[in-house]
Formats: sequence, C-alpha cells, structure tokens
Amino acid sequence: MLQRIGSGFDVHRFEAGRKMILGGVEIPFEKGLKGHSDADVVLHAVMDSLLGAAGLGDIGEHFPDTDEKYRGISSMKLLEEVVRMISAEGFTIENIDVTVICEAPKIRPHAGAMKEKIRSACGDIAVNIKGTTTEGLGFTGRKEGIACHSVCLLSKADKEV
Repeated sequence: MLQRIGSGFDVHRFEAGRKMILGGVEIPFEKGLKGHSDADVVLHAVMDSLLGAAGLGDIGEHFPDTDEKYRGISSMKLLEEVVRMISAEGFTIENIDVTVICEAPKIRPHAGAMKEKIRSACGDIAVNIKGTTTEGLGFTGRKEGIACHSVCLLSKADKEV
C-alpha cells in the first residue's frame, strides 16, 4: 500500500462585516475573515494538505481568486470537489489533523462541529481539530487574523500505484 502525507497552511486576516466560518461551521464572533470565498482558513488548509498528498497542486491552482465563480463560495463545496479529485486518482483519506492558530475565537467549543462537517465531506475518517495561541506574539497574537495548519495521510492500494 502506498501512503502519502500532505501538509497545508493558510492565513486570513479579520474583516468587519463578514461571517466567521471555520471548518464549515459559522462561529459567533464580531468579525469574519477576509477572502474571495467564504475565507474558511481551516478548510483551505485541509484542502491544500489533501491536494499536496495526492500531488495535485494547491487550491489556488484549482479555485483561483481571479475567477468570479468562486466569489463567496462555501469552502465546503470546494472541499467536496477536492475529495472527488483525489478519489479519482485512487486515493483514500486515512486521517486529517488540524491546528488552528488564533487568540480568538476559542476553538475547543466548536471543534466537534468542525470535525463532523469535515467528516461529512471526507467520509468516515479520523479528524482532529485543535486550537492554540501564539501567546500574544505575531499577527495572530495581535488579533489581526487566523492561521491554520493541516496534515493528512492518504493511502492507495498497490495495484493502483
């Protein structure tokens, strides 16, 4: 069996007047994240980790912010498309592990709902969501935005390698 590890990283700054969507879940917060789509920093990192493990580039290549059809789109829809793409290459998602880096909002109260949203798109897999801070350091520490890192493991049967 072939196994591949993927890593994804994304950052979005806060913006007033937008909904806060993290991991496909709307989170009550005074600001949202700035972006062409719904700016779901969690799902963007997840998609990049999946695409990277499959050797299929990155989300900017497949869903460019210069294409108006992606303006305001739900990142859940994009994740579902990424899952179709990697499945078409014969890969199965084994697990996804996510670290959300921000001072606020708190991640733990929403982690379970985020896991379920990601599992709804990716199948019955192990998904872990955790939050951390930067102890007041850097742009996340100054509460200017959110960063997210995701790793995943994909597998592919030997006969398909």
